[in-house]
Amino acid sequence: QVQLVESGGGLVQAGGSLRLSCAASGRTFSDYAMGWFRQTPGKEREFVAALSRGGAVTVYADSVKGHFTISRDNAKNTVYLQMNSLKPEDTAIYYCAQTKRPYTGPRSAVTDFGSWGQGTQVTVSS
Repeated sequence: QVQLVESGGGLVQAGGSLRLSCAASGRTFSDYAMGWFRQTPGKEREFVAALSRGGAVTVYADSVKGHFTISRDNAKNTVYLQMNSLKPEDTAIYYCAQTKRPYTGPRSAVTDFGSWGQGTQVTVSS
């Protein structure tokens, strides 16, 4: 049973920064690619960023490229999302996720992920 626990969300002014963390337990963390998604009321869950098992390969949604950075520390079983230059449209619940299958590269489809955290709210005020 995989457990993913996000932290680091909150309220920030436009132009500010936040760093989200996601602590994983239950499976060999370094065997799995990880990702971050976000969701706002009435909309489908949206891909934000993903990275490979070792962290060398990353993929970003066009909307966050250049101001979000995904990273991981396999020794701490933790994945991070550094969010800079935040905009009001970045307001959402952010979820970390682990791929269904081990030994894959980064993925961007919701259906490729089988384990999800409970989410952390990020609110960006204008």
